[in-house]
Amino acid sequence: MREEASSDGVLVQRGDLLSSAARVLIEALNAELSDRYPEPGANHFRLDPDEVADGQGAFLIASSGGRPVGCGAVRRIEARTGEIKRMYVSPDARGRGIGRAVLAALEAEARTLGIARLVLETGLRQGEALALYEGAGFSRIPPFGEYVNSPLSVCMAKDL
Repeated sequence: MREEASSDGVLVQRGDLLSSAARVLIEALNAELSDRYPEPGANHFRLDPDEVADGQGAFLIASSGGRPVGCGAVRRIEARTGEIKRMYVSPDARGRGIGRAVLAALEAEARTLGIARLVLETGLRQGEALALYEGAGFSRIPPFGEYVNSPLSVCMAKDL
């Protein structure tokens, strides 16, 4: 298991998508997205455990002081393309670089999997997420997959 520690004591490591820590973080993420996007069909909550199984992807949990404060996943969608999913940092832990640390660790996981291009979807109302991804070198692309007919979606990509 690879681990990455940031300077402020945040630990990013592989986690179990079905764990209680993952469940708490994902429930908080889903609640926040539902509040920001109350429109019917606006949210894309699905991520299956087999999509983040060894050789297919990874689910990472960021902890600070032993408390889970963030998460993210990468899943293979084509032979050399992966998708970033379920990126989240607890509101009380934001502004400390945790999102950047999770994203960097996901990029490292993707490279280990032989993924050469990452894609993702975020929402128009998530300025902080857009800034994070743009700052990490992602560029906007046309909508793909399940997001093609989603007017609130912003899709982005980055070559690794």
